Amino acid sequence: MLCLRETKPQSGVSVPGGRSQQLVGRSGMDFPASVASICSASLARDERLKVLACLNKLRQTVDIMKVFNDPVHGHIEMHPLLVRIIDTPQFQRLRYIKQLGGTYFVFPGASHNRFEHSLGVGYLAGCLVRALKERQPELDITQRDILCVEIAGLCHDLGHGPFSHMFDGRFIPLTREGLKWKHETASVQMFEHLVTSNGLEEVMKSYGLVLEEDMIFIKEQIGGPIDENICEKSWPYHGRPKEKSFLYEIVANKKNGIDVDKWDYFARDCHHLGIQNNFDYRRLIKFTRVCEVENQKHICARDKEVGNLYDMFHTRNCLHRRAYQHKIGNIIEIMITEAFQKADRFIEIEGSEGKLYQISTAMEDMEAYTKLTDNIYLEILHSSRPELNEAREILRKIERRELYKFLGETQPEKVNEIPKDEYDGLADEIANSKPEKNPPNVDLKAEDFIVDVISMDYGMKDQNPIDNVLFYCKADPSKAVKISKEQVSRLLPRIFAEQLIRVYCKNLDPNIVSAAKQYFVQWCIKRDFTKPQDSDVIAPHLTPMKQSWNNRSGDEFNTASEPSCKQRLSFNK
Repeated sequence: MLCLRETKPQSGVSVPGGRSQQLVGRSGMDFPASVASICSASLARDERLKVLACLNKLRQTVDIMKVFNDPVHGHIEMHPLLVRIIDTPQFQRLRYIKQLGGTYFVFPGASHNRFEHSLGVGYLAGCLVRALKERQPELDITQRDILCVEIAGLCHDLGHGPFSHMFDGRFIPLTREGLKWKHETASVQMFEHLVTSNGLEEVMKSYGLVLEEDMIFIKEQIGGPIDENICEKSWPYHGRPKEKSFLYEIVANKKNGIDVDKWDYFARDCHHLGIQNNFDYRRLIKFTRVCEVENQKHICARDKEVGNLYDMFHTRNCLHRRAYQHKIGNIIEIMITEAFQKADRFIEIEGSEGKLYQISTAMEDMEAYTKLTDNIYLEILHSSRPELNEAREILRKIERRELYKFLGETQPEKVNEIPKDEYDGLADEIANSKPEKNPPNVDLKAEDFIVDVISMDYGMKDQNPIDNVLFYCKADPSKAVKISKEQVSRLLPRIFAEQLIRVYCKNLDPNIVSAAKQYFVQWCIKRDFTKPQDSDVIAPHLTPMKQSWNNRSGDEFNTASEPSCKQRLSFNK
């Protein structure tokens, strides 16, 4: 219900008679209107029609912020324009894409989807940009800027495919070899498709956005500079001028990786995985500000927050080790990828103008890609089509937990790390590594092995991301400084990247698996890699052959509760 009350003249819709009215909705929101004048007999009919036209233009102001009850951030408010974007088929598609892909098959709580993560990122993007606006009015952050940053956070993951990173990290590189494609590219394309197919251009204009300029700004925040060939010394963005460079560090920070995308998925994934999150993003928001360095403005953190940021990257590393790169979760994703490869040419997805696409080509047409979600897994699993037999049987093995067997994990030294162009030949190498001492009575082939090479880092390969973070001090908040690792603690990591190599056997026969484990240990000896953790049990006749694996002194085996002889003597004095 709406009611009228007469107010003093104020800015708003001017009406004949020189009076202004206040329209009060059930939400409690007041906005200028002239409904009472419609009832005035002194007004001509055409004047009343003009007033009604003005009211129609002001209808958008009746919209109120919508509240979502989020399990991580609590009750969060969304701007009406964001709600219009959320209520589209392209955004609702994210409800059917698992945030952690195959990890859900290992962690029963990891059932959350890209949908809720995207809501969280949009919310945190608004929190950060508003905090900067309130703290530093001189930055001239406008309502347009805030809306664009929130939209970019909301839509940054629109381009993810089935099972999230499994699709762009495993499936596409194998089925579309040589194709340089990433989900951020599809996110930009899907955002364009979302706006045009739902007719949101006029809605965006009605909320004050300048369509061409702000669309570019939103897409640049998601996918980076539109023209990647621009010289690095020049300003590469077109959506906002260099004076507002800090806005590009909120949703996807290319400089050091500290952005609201990570803040949400750290908190959300830890919540659903049951893993402790030691990083406090709420505290960090309160201690951020913008400083100018070399004629460019950057988001800086208070110097005392350096420990909190190291906790952030440590949390990232823990999540990768314990969940994202879980040995069983990874092999399940490998098996799903195999199933999708075998089913690819038999799956038809209708796109625009009736054109048909496959799983591996659907991202070429956003109408087809909108229909591609995790549901493709069930479509194959429950299909009775004979051409999908091979793919279906692989998925049935996953359902029955008949997974490829994990043989072990090893690590190369930095100088011996395996380059990508050698990955394809690793299975052959292992198959040719039959143990020389007491060889098993089994001959294995390359097809029996799967080698999964994983790069673990702090987000910037072998660099320390904190080296690229700017801080400010209490004494002079306007001056940005850097803080070296040595200034923080001697207990921080010295190395920020490593390579893990995991090997699996596709044959589930216990005798073959036992032989395959010995092949794997022999391969580690030949390659001079680290000793697999269970190698003394699975291949006790092989491990003595590697001197560096067995040259530890006796003191290394002493535990804290069992002091060495020298320590015991000193205790007796």
